[in-house]
Amino acid sequence: MQDKQYLMIPGPTPVPPAVTAAMSKPIIGHRGDEFARLHKRIVEKLQRVFQTRNDIFVVTHSGTGALETAIANTVSPGDKVLSLITGNFGERFANIARAYGAELIAVEFGWGNDVDLGVVEEKLKEHPDIKVVLATQNETSTGVVNDIAGIGALVAGTPALLLVDGVSGVGAIEIKVDEWNVDMLCVASQKALMLPPGLAMVTASEKAWEIINKNQSPRFYFSMPAYKKSYEKLNTAYTPGVSLFYGLEAALDMMLAEGMPNVFARHALLTRATRAAIKEIGLKLLAEDRCASNALTAVWSPEGIGADEIRKVAKNHYGVAFAGGQGILKGKAMRIAHMGFCDKTDILVAVGALEMALARVGYPVQLGAGVRAAQEVFLGRS
Repeated sequence: MQDKQYLMIPGPTPVPPAVTAAMSKPIIGHRGDEFARLHKRIVEKLQRVFQTRNDIFVVTHSGTGALETAIANTVSPGDKVLSLITGNFGERFANIARAYGAELIAVEFGWGNDVDLGVVEEKLKEHPDIKVVLATQNETSTGVVNDIAGIGALVAGTPALLLVDGVSGVGAIEIKVDEWNVDMLCVASQKALMLPPGLAMVTASEKAWEIINKNQSPRFYFSMPAYKKSYEKLNTAYTPGVSLFYGLEAALDMMLAEGMPNVFARHALLTRATRAAIKEIGLKLLAEDRCASNALTAVWSPEGIGADEIRKVAKNHYGVAFAGGQGILKGKAMRIAHMGFCDKTDILVAVGALEMALARVGYPVQLGAGVRAAQEVFLGRS
């Protein structure tokens, strides 16, 4: 029996063979000229993807480490922080700020909803001394994408900094760091950037550096002034994941060769096909079309059938892994990722496996209905 697996979860995501091959190259010293040249090339390519002229620090830790880096360098105890929460990862960003002693103004928009810009404007006026605003570009727990451009326009008119969790969105969903007034962007390797876990990227605007250099929170491994000092020599403050750097360049080369507009269009197409399939099957989507993420689709399980039961059947019988619900959605929803190294056939396989899993657990699915709906989208007929 073959053991072929399809990873349709929002991280870690499948790694392209070209990236795996690049990571197998012999290790080099991270204090030498060869690594400095590699580092320089990677930063220049990331600047094109992130659409920024800001320095980009590639650090060896997780996406959560990137979020903590942003908080540790901008939040001093007692600072007012406005946290815009639309799901589990918005809550995580808020909890990091709380751990650093922030006076937190947490606004819950509800799981499955996006950020209401009117509320953001109201809170900024009500609290003119807000120092930092936390926003999530792509809320992985609910499949919701937030209007970072809109939030950025509001925050730019205040002294506050906008810190954005782009961990699971960047690479699948367009981000314009400079144009949208994003002061710090946090990204990770194992999502739409098509690498294994282990690298994170953090940007900082000039406005952010004014705060970073004065910040009172203790920091060592997460110290951006330390990153900056080494960065000026095209080095890293601490030992980097050298093999992951090789893989990151290979992944960026793939994305830039495809063309970023085409990358975003591919993700949008996969989203339309997945959502059309889910609707045709008769399941309910968490996010409305207007705020649906192009990185993943979150789906309510049918009444009376646990989401984890469906996921278990799909994995054990058909080798397709879907992600479970998080937080208040645990056992009630599942998430189908379509980010990074993913294309049309992957969606057809995933939808077909979902239909068969639903049939096995007793849901009255019409086999092939969802697959056909996705095919119609891919053929341009729907």
